[in-house]
Amino acid sequence: MSDLFNLEGKAALLTGASRGMGKEMALALAKHGATVVISARKPEPLEAAAAEINDACGAVRAHAVAANAGRPEELQLLVERARALAGPIDILIGNAGVNVHYGPISEIPDDAYQKIMQTNVQANLWLARLVVPDMVARGCGSMIFTSSVGALKPSPTLGAYGISKLALIGLVRNLALEYGPQGVRANAICPGVVKTDFARALWDSPEGEERARTQVPLRRFGEPRDFAGVAVFLASSASSFMTGQALTLCGGTNMWS
Repeated sequence: MSDLFNLEGKAALLTGASRGMGKEMALALAKHGATVVISARKPEPLEAAAAEINDACGAVRAHAVAANAGRPEELQLLVERARALAGPIDILIGNAGVNVHYGPISEIPDDAYQKIMQTNVQANLWLARLVVPDMVARGCGSMIFTSSVGALKPSPTLGAYGISKLALIGLVRNLALEYGPQGVRANAICPGVVKTDFARALWDSPEGEERARTQVPLRRFGEPRDFAGVAVFLASSASSFMTGQALTLCGGTNMWS
């Protein structure tokens, strides 16, 4: 039982990991023995995050490689660099995402829609294609992608983002079906409102605080650290019979979805 969450000898690649949920998930994987390659667009906060993880582990477990998740040529270089730093990829966490439109989908410009879909969906397909040969060669591997409870219901203001996150769940299910016979698993995490910079508009206000007190069964919004455990669970042998699933971490707001 002590080996259920052991990630020693594993190499993990995480996008969107310079802060917030991504950084906490990377830290958790590293503390359980994995070598993590973290990526985001801006190198300075990324290097700071890697140094923080290494300090917490008392060893060099994290490496920073800057890349734009929406550009296939940069993802190719990211995966090549990750292999050089950590070896063949055992664990992928696609956490990078964007939302460049707030309002009705009837008003979204084409370029904004394309950017949301390319970064939130297609980039994760590109990543999966790039790393899955390593996993197939070993007969095991775990791919984890950050979706959203926005995938589970319509929204008058975040509709395009929700559409992309629902499409991402569809991608996860197809990856699970196609690569399951080779021992490779794929799952999604669906956060509710989490207190990150990305979601600040949803929680950092008196109205947001009131929603947390009255509409969330656990009476609080999520914190980035709430996603550490589920990342380790999905990355490790503890979840060896789980694939094609969308796990909702929302404090109870979507328990019936």
